[in-house]
Amino acid sequence: MTYHAHAISRDNAHFTPPVNRSMLVLDRDFFTVRVPLTALQILDPREFKAVRSLEQDLLQLHGVGNIVKRRREDGDGGTDFLILLRPGLGPGQMEGVSEKMKEYLEQHPDYPLVPYTLELGYKHWKPEEILSAVLPEDLLDEVPTGFSLTGHIAHMNLRSQYLPYKYLIGQVILDKNPSVRTVVNKLDTIDTVFRTFEMEVIAGEKNYMVEHRESDCTFRFDFSKVYWNSRLQGEHLRLISIFKPGEAICDVMAGVGPFALPAGKNGLMVLANDLNGDSFASMQENIKINKVSNNVFPYNLDGREFIKISVSELRRLAHLRKMLRVPVKDAASGPEGSGGEQGPSNKKAKKAENSVRRSDMQTSPDGGKEKGKKSKGRQGPKVREVPVPTTYAHYVMNLPHAAIEFLDAFRGLHKDDDVATTPMPMVHVYCFHKSDDPEDPKPEDSVVHPALRQRVADALGFEIPIEELSFHYVRLVAPSKTMHCISFRLPREVAFARD
Repeated sequence: MTYHAHAISRDNAHFTPPVNRSMLVLDRDFFTVRVPLTALQILDPREFKAVRSLEQDLLQLHGVGNIVKRRREDGDGGTDFLILLRPGLGPGQMEGVSEKMKEYLEQHPDYPLVPYTLELGYKHWKPEEILSAVLPEDLLDEVPTGFSLTGHIAHMNLRSQYLPYKYLIGQVILDKNPSVRTVVNKLDTIDTVFRTFEMEVIAGEKNYMVEHRESDCTFRFDFSKVYWNSRLQGEHLRLISIFKPGEAICDVMAGVGPFALPAGKNGLMVLANDLNGDSFASMQENIKINKVSNNVFPYNLDGREFIKISVSELRRLAHLRKMLRVPVKDAASGPEGSGGEQGPSNKKAKKAENSVRRSDMQTSPDGGKEKGKKSKGRQGPKVREVPVPTTYAHYVMNLPHAAIEFLDAFRGLHKDDDVATTPMPMVHVYCFHKSDDPEDPKPEDSVVHPALRQRVADALGFEIPIEELSFHYVRLVAPSKTMHCISFRLPREVAFARD
């Protein structure tokens, strides 16, 4: 998820912080300003209702109230109220005031206009306002306040021209976002195998162990040792919504499990693999945390090797496991596998599931059994058991810089199976594409790019007809670099190849 830090917004040029372009160490006290205003003094709080109709003449500053309660200066212990007017209004300066305000002042001659000084401090300014007041003028075109939030870590990608001010920038981001405890900046060094990157802490505590929520699952991992990109949450949800409960999924480059764990929680059989030992260890822990050990099975192998053993592994597990527990959704959530998000984020489905006691047992229409365990008072979701599938519905290959190169492992994957009866899985392979050619198809048009199609054909040793390829634009990675997901059904000519 991508965030842009913010504090308050204002509608008037009178409210800007002071400027100090030589500041390298944050001085919060420097940003205190005092703004002279005029206030309407009233004694009776019952007038507030009438005062609300004067809104266009009152101070409108998000985060700052325009009604001030204060003790009267006459010493009798009473209180009065000051209604703060917008800047530019005051005794002898009522040009542009509304007719309603004129009428109100005429009707209440005993309510005087008095001077008032509004004090604004560091907490009132947006991060972009703070940074615009301290960065050099030639760096103000793109003030860096955007970041990706993973657990408690704000991850920034600062351009080289902002690096001399990185600690100042990091501290402002830390101050303005209560959920952030650590701010890191990505360095240039990228691991060519695991795609992890070096980072440095520019504000806050040096703590890379995060707990992150996504797709109704909890993920724990060391952010400095595994690959995680919160900007891909929407893409994770898109693909997960395609999977149907009761299917089998093979996640070839699973990372810490952003596809695998939600799929397992939704009642799919998932074999998930990652070569990175740290990702594998985190995935094992996350399987336990999310209680999906009956559905998700982790592996620590090279992706090509894993694809080659994936079919035999699924059949081995199907022989051992026999049955798969699949959650039963109510009618309000749509048919199983209809594409809606499964789990507690669907409130209607959760409410219906929790209304069924664990002790309930009845036969489902397809012959599976709906089961539940006895519980003292607490109610749980309704589930049914179905046979573990022996063939995959989907393969997921989420390693954009190299996944296409692994497609050759599918050649002969089913060479020992029956050609007529073995169903072919969908393959979802992620990839990057670099191009400065203005004649190239636009990414948002979801047109299969000829170069990407050729890369797939070269790896498979087979050219898939253009109409059988689905080309999904994921995101812009850099000005001339895009990320895509190419989906296709595995051709039988590839799956049963004997070369």
